[in-house]
Amino acid sequence: MSESKDFLRTIVEKDLEAGKYKEIVTRFPPEPNGFPHIGHAKSICINFGIARDYQGHCNLRMDDTNPTTEDTKYVEAIKDAVEWLGFEWDDGVRFTSDYFPRIYDYAVELIKMGKAYVDSLNEEEMREYRGTVTEPGKRSKYALRTVEENLDLFLRMKKGEFKDGEHVLRAKIDMSAANMKMRDPLLYRIRHAHHYRAGDEWHIYPMYDFAHCLSDYIEGITHSICTLEFENNRDIYDWVLDTLRLKLPRPYQHEFARLAINYTVMSKRKLLELVEKGLVSGWDDPRMPTIAGYRRRGYTPESIINFCDQIGIAKANSMVDVAQLEFCIRDDLNTKVPRVMCVLDPLKVTIENYEGSEEFDAPYYPHDVPKEGSRKIPFSKEIYIERDDFMENPPKDYFRLTPEQPVRLRHAYIITCKEVIKDADGNITEIKAIYHPDSKSGSDTSGINVKSAIQWVDAKTAKAVEVRLYDRLYSCEAPEGLEDLNPDSLKVIKNALVEPAVITDKPDERFQFERQGYFYADPVDYTDEAPVFNKIVGLKDSWSKKTKAPAKSERKPQAKKVQVEGEVAPMSEHEQALFDKYTGEFGLNSEVANTLARDEKLSSFYEDALSTLNSPVSIANIVANEVARELKEKQADELLFNAKQIAQLVKMVDEETISSNIAKQVFEQMVKSGEDPTQIVEAKGLVQISDPSQILPIIDEVIAKNPDNVAKFKAGNTKLLGFFVGQVLKATGGKANPKVVNELVEQKLK
Repeated sequence: MSESKDFLRTIVEKDLEAGKYKEIVTRFPPEPNGFPHIGHAKSICINFGIARDYQGHCNLRMDDTNPTTEDTKYVEAIKDAVEWLGFEWDDGVRFTSDYFPRIYDYAVELIKMGKAYVDSLNEEEMREYRGTVTEPGKRSKYALRTVEENLDLFLRMKKGEFKDGEHVLRAKIDMSAANMKMRDPLLYRIRHAHHYRAGDEWHIYPMYDFAHCLSDYIEGITHSICTLEFENNRDIYDWVLDTLRLKLPRPYQHEFARLAINYTVMSKRKLLELVEKGLVSGWDDPRMPTIAGYRRRGYTPESIINFCDQIGIAKANSMVDVAQLEFCIRDDLNTKVPRVMCVLDPLKVTIENYEGSEEFDAPYYPHDVPKEGSRKIPFSKEIYIERDDFMENPPKDYFRLTPEQPVRLRHAYIITCKEVIKDADGNITEIKAIYHPDSKSGSDTSGINVKSAIQWVDAKTAKAVEVRLYDRLYSCEAPEGLEDLNPDSLKVIKNALVEPAVITDKPDERFQFERQGYFYADPVDYTDEAPVFNKIVGLKDSWSKKTKAPAKSERKPQAKKVQVEGEVAPMSEHEQALFDKYTGEFGLNSEVANTLARDEKLSSFYEDALSTLNSPVSIANIVANEVARELKEKQADELLFNAKQIAQLVKMVDEETISSNIAKQVFEQMVKSGEDPTQIVEAKGLVQISDPSQILPIIDEVIAKNPDNVAKFKAGNTKLLGFFVGQVLKATGGKANPKVVNELVEQKLK
């Protein structure tokens, strides 16, 4: 649990210290009338997270009081979303409809107390009688009905003797209340509709404000956590429970700011409109902000949870930049997914002086040395490259293949263009080239200077795939309606080519297609015969460049440019020298090398850390990411930590004293306090646990608590391996060695 607590956790702790409750019980109470979206994910994380942090439990309850909009498919989607995010509810799913008899009895009790009455005003009269913010309302003449009359009418309403809207049951509170919600609010309305669970048993259904507080009470909820739009409803919540004089302890409502994200709509009505009008393929369309949509697109539960943690819990509404969510998935996948090559717009290249075939051994994680794993890339005289990786008449700063300029094939040889083949319309159809035998990657003695490496695939072994390139569904920050839809939110490429290693039978497989972005095998449409990949997110945030490009008058003159991995970035001669050293001598990822070489503060910090510890790749990764964030608005001498301490931190990770996740926690503490990482690790007991004898009992406990998931795993749902590993890591506070945990869990579940 974080040392800095949000206001909800502060409330919970005060209630526990005061002895108000023996156990914390929260609930997640969605209405099953649509698929849960990213806003629900925030509520899920808050309710289940608080229960977990204080050793309580959280109920999953379907608020199913409106029979005209609810459906079992939505119930299943909500359950699936909660489970996918890694949370468990207590004692089965609950339903407000299960409490209908008790809620009805409570309504009868209010009538007997003279605190509720059957009103027969029509809707227009009811609105007129309600008054305004500055004028009090007027009570209905039907409030004068006797208790006996009200009981009789309410019973007949229940039996179905009246038409929809003919009568309602109202609380008798105060028609002049400043909070207009308290002006005799509705408790029940007539609905002659089939309920997906209760069938046709009921002809009256409780309103949210009446059913919700009573459902919370029935379940023993302690903290009823709602979004801010229910703040005025809290008075009704308290009035119902207090008026009925229900036995203590009773629940109390607390509100937090709901999630709002730019370029996104989260209104169920607007999302349903998109589905019903066929503007998206369904609730799980990868462009939708639903959990099902994010999941199908390839987002991970860890990235969603991390996003919810980052935005925090506030009391005031605000708009969150969708780029922050995109950063979280990019950050999560960066160290997880293998790098492979894909050509989206193939251009044939025939290497005339090459005969036979060979294979290159290429790492899946070329920039993360501790990670293992490689694949064989077939190579022969016919290959395909990206069409825009060749230009016959290139601009000045183009560094890929041209008739005069050679280029390196990634992991392979340098090639030189010899002839350009065109069709009758002048379109380029093929490149004739030669390769340089002494330029093999890793053992290049050719002396040929190239500034770019491009991706490619072997013509004989490449697999044709469909690639779906997704962009934001709306084109403006605050979309209002369908006119704001982004017409370019989906682009389908039918005949992209991937290297053979991309086609796999592993479930839940994600890849980084180099220079293209992160991709996911579509869980619905993917087949071995016709593979389909969804673009999860690009390698960088390109949207801000589209929408916030400076005017010509604001653009600064560019320094000399160098192209790396096919992308152009500004470089001075000094920066170019650093870049060459970082990629050549140190073996850094070109993107990380670019970041370091172009920033004097970062490169200086990096060199200082390297003088203490010879671990160039590991130090580069932490400097280019974590340290870079701190140096954006500070000078190095303003930091509380120094390069030597970063080297100490990296050394502990390299030696597996601590895990990478723990290293991030330690770094955050270093940022705040300036303490040495070794002192932080020792003081907080963060040393990584790699001893199987310490980990196995925790695994046994997790397995024992999840028999259903064990059965599903053994029945073939191997995706659940990640669930078990995550539970074990969570139980150890992230201190367990993930590699050891993964191996031990696999052994235990066999």
